[in-house]
Amino acid sequence: MENLIETIVKPLVDFPEDVKIDVEENENRIIYKLKVNSKDIGKVIGKQGRVAKAIRTVVYAHAHATMKKKVFLEISE
Repeated sequence: MENLIETIVKPLVDFPEDVKIDVEENENRIIYKLKVNSKDIGKVIGKQGRVAKAIRTVVYAHAHATMKKKVFLEISE
């Protein structure tokens, strides 16, 4: 899942080396915490959150097809 998120996000940003993903896993959910450079946060979120929503849609669809746990994606700088 981390590879999928990186594959989507790295082409969008100016500083792809700053893209980091931390994972917190509980018994019924997985939280992926995406961190990007502060200069790139606007590109990842997009106008009115459209890019972030699109990223979450792809990640959630992939998770639904492959995992039994609920998946969340948090985006921060």
